Amino acid sequence: MRDGFVKVAAASPDLRPADPAFNAEGIIELSRKAYDDGALIILFPELSITGYTSADLFLQKSLREASFKALERILSETADMEALIVAGFPYEWNGKLYNTALAIYRGRVVAIIPKKNIPMYSEFYEGRWFTPAPERNEMVEFMGSSIPFGRFTVLRFENPSTLLAGCEICEDLWVPDSPSVGLAKAGATIILNPSASDEIIGKEEYRRNLVLMQSAKLAAGYVYADASSGESTTDMVFTGSNIIAENGTVLASSSFSSGSYIISEIDTDRLVSERMRMNTFTLSTEGFYYVDIPNNERPCTITRHIAMHPFVPSDDRERDERCRKILMLQATGLMRRIEASHSRKAVIGLSGGLDSTLALLVTSRAFEMLGRPQTDIISVTMPCFGTTNRTKSNAELLARALGTTFMEIDIRESVLSHFRDIGQAEDDHSVTYENAQARERTQVLMDIANKTGGMVIGTGDLSELALGWATYNGDHMSMYGVNASVPKTLVRYLVRYAADTSDNGSSPVLYDILATPVSPELLPAEDGEISQRTEDIVGPYELHDFFLYYMVRFGFSPRKIFRLASIAFDGVYDKAVIKKWLAAFVRRFFSQQFKRSCLPDGPKVGTVTLSPRSDWRMPSDASASLWTAEAEALQI
Repeated sequence: MRDGFVKVAAASPDLRPADPAFNAEGIIELSRKAYDDGALIILFPELSITGYTSADLFLQKSLREASFKALERILSETADMEALIVAGFPYEWNGKLYNTALAIYRGRVVAIIPKKNIPMYSEFYEGRWFTPAPERNEMVEFMGSSIPFGRFTVLRFENPSTLLAGCEICEDLWVPDSPSVGLAKAGATIILNPSASDEIIGKEEYRRNLVLMQSAKLAAGYVYADASSGESTTDMVFTGSNIIAENGTVLASSSFSSGSYIISEIDTDRLVSERMRMNTFTLSTEGFYYVDIPNNERPCTITRHIAMHPFVPSDDRERDERCRKILMLQATGLMRRIEASHSRKAVIGLSGGLDSTLALLVTSRAFEMLGRPQTDIISVTMPCFGTTNRTKSNAELLARALGTTFMEIDIRESVLSHFRDIGQAEDDHSVTYENAQARERTQVLMDIANKTGGMVIGTGDLSELALGWATYNGDHMSMYGVNASVPKTLVRYLVRYAADTSDNGSSPVLYDILATPVSPELLPAEDGEISQRTEDIVGPYELHDFFLYYMVRFGFSPRKIFRLASIAFDGVYDKAVIKKWLAAFVRRFFSQQFKRSCLPDGPKVGTVTLSPRSDWRMPSDASASLWTAEAEALQI
């Protein structure tokens, strides 16, 4: 199970109440199928060996004896499987009967985990037969072995080392003090729940929300296996509503299933990374018993969806709602800054590109919220050697459509004068040629802000900050950077959302801006067209945003990021291209930290930001050798 991925299955076998022999065959069959599919953990429903609805028959010795015989067959038939199989079983101990989950590995029961919360309300009557779990673990003799019996049990795997599993049973999830809370604090990264939850109107959605919320609160994987329609329908109907979730996200689910299973992969390394990041996630291992599972590493084919654009929701409605909220957050942050600084004007350099367009749209909304006229926004376009008629025209059209004050300041002569001052040849198109233009533009904006009592609004986005694709003390600097935590892949959707919802006549120009290639326009145009395309130089932004998300948000290694990217972008980029730009990303990310160490203020709108005052602190002279060596050594 490389890179922390653990393949898990939640199974709902066909069964008959009070027929352990029949039920054992279903458990064996689905165990074999799920194991052959690569599952390391295979979870079955509550009391799956006897059937949950056996009622007073649980008190019959004949059923309990038959359950042991069925268990013996399950152990015999799964002895060759390096997988943890968890099945429900009525266990008698010290004259009491317990509703338990048996943890089975390689033909042996390694732990017995009893249910804590025994429901006695509505259609549930478990207290008639079962006793709640004891308040501490005991060692018991079971089928010739001494094993732990108790709910304070964590199953600790050798491969991957980040896999620790705990178990709570059905009702345990629905109570305020769920055992899974203690299990997670004891280190469990995956919670297993063998359940028999009957189906009534509205319950499926409620149960799903419970599982999602518990997995999110615990930063855990949660596997929920529900009883199938084979249970008795005397008073209830069961539908095999299985769920596999990870940290608040459903990976797989089923409904009205019987004789089948769902399967997916839970990323335990990601969960551990999340817990390490959260200093409020505290550990408490006192009173817990750890069962070591000495499993070998098995191949784990990833079948779960890996999104190409992790910052951008794939669902249209969800994406539109996110765009609406982000624009509101950006505008609210800017509004507060304008109020606090008593700025009379907002000054923004408008290039006709996506980033400055988004910054102007945000500024326009902030002034609407303040009840200030749009004319208090000074939109400045500063053509120079690489400016094309298309971007220059779009900048003016947008500024006027929004009702802002528009200024055009040609900086060619100023830059040429500066070239003469420093001895830079006009035909030397080196980095100095480019940066001199960017710094001149920033100087113009700052001086206009000084003159008008205004503040300069920064336009650079998160992706540019990650790559250092900004001129130090040029477009790198402003008085408030509204796009600082917005990645390039999301900028496009924010502008498109604004275009789709605009009622001020700006939509046509916004659509044309969306169709314009991304470029800083610092090199001379060719036949009136943009000659400098950013992604030809630094690589595709959709790849860099993918790398950024997994490196900064979860601390993944280049090897793991490459593996995920190869899956997400299969058919879009070949592995050689992904490796090339991943290595470039790592080099640039480390070498350009000095620019991020002195960033202007800007609002955080998502889970990833590179502000040195917020989510990312890194030495500017940190060595990149570990990361670059791993990226360059990747096998394609």
